[in-house]
Amino acid sequence: MRCPFCHTHDTRVIDSRLASDGDMVRRRRECTACGERFTTFESAELQLPRVIKNNGIREPFDENKLRTGMQRSLEKRPVPTEAVEAAINRIKKQLMATGEREVPSRTIGELVMAELKELDQVAYVRFASVYRSFQDVSAFREVIEGLEGQPSLLNPSNDAPRDED
Repeated sequence: MRCPFCHTHDTRVIDSRLASDGDMVRRRRECTACGERFTTFESAELQLPRVIKNNGIREPFDENKLRTGMQRSLEKRPVPTEAVEAAINRIKKQLMATGEREVPSRTIGELVMAELKELDQVAYVRFASVYRSFQDVSAFREVIEGLEGQPSLLNPSNDAPRDED
């Protein structure tokens, strides 16, 4: 590792610790030439798989497309941004865990639906209606009936039965 101060190539590691939930290694280093100390972070370079679209075209995974699709479904819903980011990170980790170089876009859609189902049921129905190309009201009804009795994790009070007097 080259010293950022004197540019000598000879440095030594003084301390190593895990950082960022164990996804990175933080190393404290000292330059043997000038004695300055500095910190480096090391992480594995993992690439997300390429996406195979329904028409057969292959393209790189685009986190912004994932985020935009989820945000569109969650528009005007009481879901914190942190929860959305955590869901996106879980989806990315699941994709990397497959070990595949390419995944069908359908796989990503199913992962998104699973996350939205936990985050917000209205957003789940919105996403499902576009993703599964609902053609009529009966398709909506089937999805909603499948959700009944399953409280949302973020807003359990909104899904609780209400007493109407």
